[in-house]
Amino acid sequence: MENGTDFDPAVMFEVAGYQITETVTTTWVIMVILVVLAILTTRQLQKVPETNFQNIMELVYEGVEWLVDSTMGKENRSYLPYVGTITLYILIANLTGLIGVRQPTADLNTTFSLAFITFILIHASGIKSKGVGGYMRGFLEPLPFLLPLNIISELAQPFSLAFRLFGNMLGAIIIMYLLYSFAPIIIPVVPHMYFDIFAGVIQTFIFVMLTMTYISIAME
Repeated sequence: MENGTDFDPAVMFEVAGYQITETVTTTWVIMVILVVLAILTTRQLQKVPETNFQNIMELVYEGVEWLVDSTMGKENRSYLPYVGTITLYILIANLTGLIGVRQPTADLNTTFSLAFITFILIHASGIKSKGVGGYMRGFLEPLPFLLPLNIISELAQPFSLAFRLFGNMLGAIIIMYLLYSFAPIIIPVVPHMYFDIFAGVIQTFIFVMLTMTYISIAME
């Protein structure tokens, strides 16, 4: 953290006059990790896994598949790649605090970008499922005079998703900073386990579940 009480992402370096922050560099590393995992997982697939690595990755896949099936239905497994990607990215991003790195999800730019992508997918899915006319008529339900409220409700979705994840992760950083300020020698292990592991996993689950729920509602 810069300047002791500055909770903005630190600037790591500049490229052509553009400041590259800790959020961006950490995101790049997470992207490389995910790409490498994808390559290693699919390079030598076996029908009967003989390695623990494939067993673990299949367990992760089946977990995400179960979430999609139970929330959106088996007929919507086409959303599995997107749901799986944001699940792995947000989870890894939230857990980077364990190695002393500022979580990318503690940056509003990151969480709002994720929320905006989800927002586009929500409405694209609704239009694809109902057609433009049918989807637009949905804003007049249950009564036409509720149109302004329905529009506001839809526009609030990305802000809700973004600020919920951002607020929880930034709040964890601030609390851990204060704990270290009061006890600089004693490492607060229990708070680290809660804020970096428990809260990180829970916030990942909430973001992903809300994403699938919003998409499902849009297609109904």
